[in-house]
Amino acid sequence: MSGLLAVIDYGSGNLRSVAKALMRAAVRAGLGQEVRITAHPEDISKAERIILPGVGAFADCWRGLSALPGMIDALGEQVLRRGTPFLGVCVGMQLMAEEGHEHGLTKGLGWLPGRVTAMTPNDPTLKIPHMGWNALTLTQPGQSHKLTRTIAAGAHAYFVHSYAWTDADGNHVLAESDHGGVFPAIIGRDNLIGTQFHPEKSQSFGLAFLEAFLAWRP
Repeated sequence: MSGLLAVIDYGSGNLRSVAKALMRAAVRAGLGQEVRITAHPEDISKAERIILPGVGAFADCWRGLSALPGMIDALGEQVLRRGTPFLGVCVGMQLMAEEGHEHGLTKGLGWLPGRVTAMTPNDPTLKIPHMGWNALTLTQPGQSHKLTRTIAAGAHAYFVHSYAWTDADGNHVLAESDHGGVFPAIIGRDNLIGTQFHPEKSQSFGLAFLEAFLAWRP
């Protein structure tokens, strides 16, 4: 398999870490795919897979993405209409929601139902931002999904976030985690997949997840 893996550069940071992890995953899987960090819609139109990373606040990331001329339209064409596999990471996942409530109310891409709201742990000793390793629990939809059904019981991933997805369609929640309350850790539908955790920081599990994404045929 060969093709272009487009990592969208919209000023969110962490791009090099994501690109490096994707390169390692592609090499380990023997797939020969090119990883390109890009801010150009024409690269999106040629991509075999699209990755939207995200570090920072929802509102800031939305402004950065919206500031790229033609990018949101290109994403809509390639992802929603052509069915190109798409991975959103952390805030990149959150941007698929209808709206975010970080630094005010900000609309999102609206690709999946739900909102992104502040985490409020029911244990006052738990800190926000939620930062560190947490176990993943596959939901019923996740157990049958092509991409997530191979995740081993008790797998741990690395999280850094203060906001989480709420009001999600249960059929779209593929895995959950808990930090003073359960929240979606993986969300997906059709050719869309999003992780609240950072695969590029999740060591061997993260690389295995990225390999599975690169080989995934929705």
